[in-house]
Amino acid sequence: MSSISFHLKDPKSGKPTTIFIWFNADGRRTKLYTGYKIIAGQWDNEEQKALTRGYPRENGDINKGLARMGTRLTEFYTAQRAEGIIPSVESLKKVIEPEEERGADRPMLLIDYADYLKRQALTKQPTTIKSIRTNYNHVVAFVEKRRKVLNYDDLTIAFYDNFTHYLSEAGLTDNSLSKQVSLFKCFLSDALNRGRTDKQDFKRWTWAGREPDVIALTRDELRAIENLQLVPRNYLHNARSLFLLSCYTGLRFSDVAALKPEHDKADRLHVTTQKTRDSLVIPVSPKARVLLDLLWSGEVHPITNQKLNQFLKELAQRAGIDVLIEDTEYKGGKRLSVKKPKYDLISSHTGRRTFVTLALESGLPWEVIMKVTGHKDMRSFKRYIQVTDERQIDAFQQIWEAEQLKD
Repeated sequence: MSSISFHLKDPKSGKPTTIFIWFNADGRRTKLYTGYKIIAGQWDNEEQKALTRGYPRENGDINKGLARMGTRLTEFYTAQRAEGIIPSVESLKKVIEPEEERGADRPMLLIDYADYLKRQALTKQPTTIKSIRTNYNHVVAFVEKRRKVLNYDDLTIAFYDNFTHYLSEAGLTDNSLSKQVSLFKCFLSDALNRGRTDKQDFKRWTWAGREPDVIALTRDELRAIENLQLVPRNYLHNARSLFLLSCYTGLRFSDVAALKPEHDKADRLHVTTQKTRDSLVIPVSPKARVLLDLLWSGEVHPITNQKLNQFLKELAQRAGIDVLIEDTEYKGGKRLSVKKPKYDLISSHTGRRTFVTLALESGLPWEVIMKVTGHKDMRSFKRYIQVTDERQIDAFQQIWEAEQLKD
């Protein structure tokens, strides 16, 4: 691995001073001069970049140039180490020299992917960028393992077989592996559209993923969580309030965390979802109204999804939701199953599925529920339908009773 930092040659100078790079890799520290100069008072030592607000426009250009140098150094070092080469000081200096026209060079896949990641960050949600960055890291790790520079010409079916084998050996489930293949194909489609490559073999790459089951609470289990005696403003009280808002509205946790008073229209919420940017109208139940008022007053506040998932398991365990559930995943097409207490499988996504399941049990038409949740097709909606034993027996009981009345 390598690290890069930017510094001033004379940070106490009242005149423009040179900006240089410390490039650390393989236990060696290399000093590289960038060719840029700046007055020390216009430099942010902590952020390691030029100040821009209220300062000369050229400072923004300096920051862009430094960022470009950092990317080039990192990509060049990664590619060289993949071939078993430790870059020389001279080669590192050449990497950050200005280029007259990059288009005339042979496209470098990893550099293109880094550029793609930056462009996506301008328009995509942070969670999406996190997924793309994870995929980029998988590709980089694979390149380092095979110790060979990856070019577009290498993207054959043999590459696909080796890459998916590597991901499978790394412990990814079939569903996660399918997602990684899909993310990499999105980047390659972008590269194809931009003329960086003319190879289209990747379009035939597929990996069968199996969506994991999403746990829903029964009505009794939801009531058990509602009735837990918790100290107001306590971390579990706050987590329960956020979770119940999802159970009562069908919103994803990312949308619950993004709720603001302006979304509240008394008997309904007008929300634009974070993930799909759909505009939804959510009916507000009396229970949801109480929690929304606590959210607006600051008594309930958003937390990270990771923390919520951690606290939900504790909540569910306290509520006695400990029935054993079969937790199944697929790796390399093989079914792996283990029984776990239900509280261990509950996550923020459980709220959305609980909303759908209990709404169906209450007799609401599926098309009405889909309108609230924003599902556009039955295929994706069906994942959220959990037919409980209670609902199954009641449905048949109603049919039998109706038949007896006819007789």
